[in-house]
Amino acid sequence: MKKYILLPAFLLSSATISAQTSYPVTGMKYMESVLLREPIKSDTVDAKGKTYETASLLKNTATGLFDESATVLNDDQGRYLITKPEKGYALHRFKFNIIPNRFSTLEISVKAPGMYEIYVNGEKKGDKYTVNTKLSDEKPTKHSITVEPEIQEVIIKYLNSATIESDDSISVTVNCPKNDSLSRPNITPDPRHPLYIDDLLVGKRPSSTSISPNGKFALIQYRTTLAGGSGTSETILYRISDGHTQYIKDGLSWMPSSSLLYYITNTNNGRELHTIDPENMQDKLLASGLPSGYFSWSPDESYLIYSIYESAPEKGKPISEIIVPADRIDGWRNRCNLYKYDLATGVMQRLTFGYRNTYLSDISNDGTKLLFNSSYPKLTERPFGENSMFLMDVATGKVDTLWHKDPFASGAQFSPDGTQILITAPAEAFGGLGLNIKEGQTANMYDIQAYIMNLSDKRITPITKLFNPSIESAIWNKFDNQIYFRCTDKDRVTVYRYSPKKDSFEKLPLEEDIVQSFNLSQNAPIAIYRGQSVSYANRVHLYNTKKNESKLISDLQAEQMAQFRLAPVTDWNFQSEDGTTIEGRYYLPPNFDENKQYPMIVYYYGGTTPTDRTFEMRYSGHLYAAMGYVVYVIQPSGTIGYGQEFSARHVNAWGIKTANDIITGTKKFCEAHPFVNAKKVGCIGASYGGFMTQYLQTQTDIFAAAVSHAGISSITSYWGEGYWGYGYSAAASANSYPWNNKDLYVEQSPLFHADKINTPLLLVHGTVDTNVPIGESIQMFTALKILGKEVAFLQVDGENHGIVDFKKRMAWKKSIFAWFAKWLQDDSNWWESLYPSKTL
Repeated sequence: MKKYILLPAFLLSSATISAQTSYPVTGMKYMESVLLREPIKSDTVDAKGKTYETASLLKNTATGLFDESATVLNDDQGRYLITKPEKGYALHRFKFNIIPNRFSTLEISVKAPGMYEIYVNGEKKGDKYTVNTKLSDEKPTKHSITVEPEIQEVIIKYLNSATIESDDSISVTVNCPKNDSLSRPNITPDPRHPLYIDDLLVGKRPSSTSISPNGKFALIQYRTTLAGGSGTSETILYRISDGHTQYIKDGLSWMPSSSLLYYITNTNNGRELHTIDPENMQDKLLASGLPSGYFSWSPDESYLIYSIYESAPEKGKPISEIIVPADRIDGWRNRCNLYKYDLATGVMQRLTFGYRNTYLSDISNDGTKLLFNSSYPKLTERPFGENSMFLMDVATGKVDTLWHKDPFASGAQFSPDGTQILITAPAEAFGGLGLNIKEGQTANMYDIQAYIMNLSDKRITPITKLFNPSIESAIWNKFDNQIYFRCTDKDRVTVYRYSPKKDSFEKLPLEEDIVQSFNLSQNAPIAIYRGQSVSYANRVHLYNTKKNESKLISDLQAEQMAQFRLAPVTDWNFQSEDGTTIEGRYYLPPNFDENKQYPMIVYYYGGTTPTDRTFEMRYSGHLYAAMGYVVYVIQPSGTIGYGQEFSARHVNAWGIKTANDIITGTKKFCEAHPFVNAKKVGCIGASYGGFMTQYLQTQTDIFAAAVSHAGISSITSYWGEGYWGYGYSAAASANSYPWNNKDLYVEQSPLFHADKINTPLLLVHGTVDTNVPIGESIQMFTALKILGKEVAFLQVDGENHGIVDFKKRMAWKKSIFAWFAKWLQDDSNWWESLYPSKTL
């Protein structure tokens, strides 16, 4: 057999190929041949009356698992000599990858005297079941495939025979149609590829983590999603001392202090409560006959507090009265009350009763006191509800009111010694005690602050008034008496440690840009956290709170990450007209060439949360960069995480300042980066970001294409129709209503300026969206159609505000890719394949 040189991996990827229609496959992985022999024939036909075919040797042989360490064969002409068996037949397997740069139709041409079958991504695409004895008699056979811009794994099973008289060889080329001048497929044995949507949805990922109170064990739950959307889950018990892992049953949680695991099971005798000792996995029945419902443990493990919803009478049918706007939501009339279940006696005692909901906030470490709150609708004043917090003595039932009917404060937790409580709430809570904004501004309700109340005198201290990050969650740790805040911190999610004694914050040096969860041991200096970074997927770490050191304990996607071709992500900021620094970052396409010009996509926040650095997000920058775009992510005025004054710019603005930041930033970015084609810039956003997409097109013509997912077109109809419209407007339109601020509700609504929109606009909406009703897209679509503007509207059947169903999510993303390809890359083939033109 011909001698081949095994090249190092970094040389295997073919360089950018000049414009041509035929690409020889110059490198393939090769699995050593396997000799096959024909079966012993006991008769001339089988049970079905069919005669034996030599081709069955090939047909009945599975492609098998292809060893990624297989030998790489290289030939400049794409022709590979193959050893013939001395007698009989031999099976040979070849593998290479086609990495298309666009949606296209390609041909795989194979010339070989023997039989073969060709598979693309596991699906058979062609075959040849004849054997020619001479290579010179063989003509190339062509097999057409339609490909999207994602890796196409090609495997060829080849069966040759001793009867072949000449040298045996196989030649493979990939051909583009003659009229296709845009396709530049990369043909390579190297499996490394740009990021594709399948990479974000399929695979195994950590979904939750927790740590035992004594800091000796951790639970890590994983979720595996298979191609097609089905999935499984599994839980691992991790021993921290030596890293030993073992699979255990799902549904386990930690007891609050004894470091045992517990679970609930339903039996003929009712619900049973079991514990499992992680040291020896001994299972013990702790209690039986438990009532149904959600419960919380007392820290001393002596009782359970149940939160039980009582069903209200069903609404009248076919006509029903709606009491308040929220009554449109199924189950709103149900009411929650608290019960105490004593584990020693099995006695269930009701703690609260009444029409108002009561919710448990916390239980003191010694188990003697409860914090619970009650909510009261108040539709005549923003934010349309009030909350009271109560302190209950568990033994006596005596109740003390900590605050009464505050519009903004609702949640609290005890300090370890039970003398104080930590409160997280907007800056307007407690009469604006935590405000730090300019005169004339209204605080952003989604910018969450922290307060400490002394229970002895009920004095409240705002501790984050000068702290810019917005609080996501908080833990007042028993072990070191420090408060750990997980925060939205600009475009990152970080953890800060606050010392109540020193009144000081310290940012923990964690290893991820986005900390998705952070769990502390209550009796040891150890925590577990999971997260992602701007160019890396899910990992799990332990963290020593004394040494301030992280230890990586789970990186299941390391092998997958090694297969991606990702360009670096670079921060880029600019000064707005008022001198504010507006931050952002940009993603470049893999194999970026600074001497070329690329189309660009601009992405900005939805709601009021920054577009963070999560790798596996719905609008992943790397995913769009893989399609050949520069992706510019901007954090314009109004987002939380940059301080109260900055986030307050969101209120009563509806794009006034935000749009100017986006337009200015886009222009300045294009000026500063000549590799961007300023005539081929698109933009995309969802929810409030979808509103921004529509609004931007009424303010500028700098965009060549735009995508609005679940966007708001009329602030008035959104305010009144969605389940959450008036509630969100309590933040975004504070104290402004259609009757007292018509300029805001009309002039800032894109629908009322639809005639100014010249940008091709794609509207995408779930048909059962309860947040932003689909009518918001319907009315903008109708307006633009009447105006004769370029618009497309996709309804996603059965989906709410986000697209959750696996197959629908795949189709949704590919539709967006196809829309941008049509308008930013002058390639309408993908869009037309999905949505062929129809004659009216």
